[in-house]
Amino acid sequence: MSATTLGPARKKPNYRLRGFAVEAASLVLALIIVIWSLGPIYNMVMVALSSHNDVFSTHLWPTDPSLYSFWIVVSEGYWYLAHFWHQFGNSFYVGFGTTFFTLLIGSLTSFVIGRMRISGGWVITNLALVTYVIPASFVAIPFYRIMQLYGWSNNLWAVIAAYVAFGVPYAIIVFSQYSVSIPIELDESARIDGATPWQVYFRIYLPMMAPALVAVGMFALLLAWNDYLYQFLLLSAQRNMTVAVTLAQFLNSDEAPWNYMMATAIFYSVPPVIAYYALRRYMTSGLTLGGVKG
Repeated sequence: MSATTLGPARKKPNYRLRGFAVEAASLVLALIIVIWSLGPIYNMVMVALSSHNDVFSTHLWPTDPSLYSFWIVVSEGYWYLAHFWHQFGNSFYVGFGTTFFTLLIGSLTSFVIGRMRISGGWVITNLALVTYVIPASFVAIPFYRIMQLYGWSNNLWAVIAAYVAFGVPYAIIVFSQYSVSIPIELDESARIDGATPWQVYFRIYLPMMAPALVAVGMFALLLAWNDYLYQFLLLSAQRNMTVAVTLAQFLNSDEAPWNYMMATAIFYSVPPVIAYYALRRYMTSGLTLGGVKG
């Protein structure tokens, strides 16, 4: 049979050219995402290094960059920053208090449900999911009213209580899924050797749950560190405020000192960034292993 009767021959697709086009498009998309993500950070640094009169200039970089704004923050040289270091300590207090109690309550609950095998424990785990149906902003006013009735208004512990209430359900879910990867035979062997439930919890359960503890702890810390609504509602005294509330107060002045505000925001963002990069290896394993094994 002649070649003419078979019709025109089809061209083979150029897979190398197609692969190059896909890689080029992926690179362009990644570059756009990086620029989009780093744009606000670049503007924060640029404004912090600018003088007050040069904040709204159209330059891509300050004409006369200076660290003066950072010095104002460190020395509490502006009247809105008169209690900056005390408020910074309040932020740490709320952050670490939230982290500690979220990990404590969440790990104890998941230990009792998963390792002690109480009847109906699955109901608690499922109810933990239901709590996230209602947005946290919807219960802000009722929570504020409850804190007033208990005499906890303008108290850092009221803020900690709110964040723990929002963080514990997530902790229970993650810990319950992660604990499935821990052999129950370890608990049984320890009990045969005479270990009490508390000893099993402290010496076996918690060390084996370290990656999940780090992942949930970072979530709780960022929840307390980045939220503004509950800190604004529950804290009113100047010395009881956190840095998040103080930053918003800059906008109340007739002429907001944007360079001081951005310098304060950069100081405030450093601790969680350091914590994240120091613990990111544990966070990855803590968030993924439970989902694979569960």
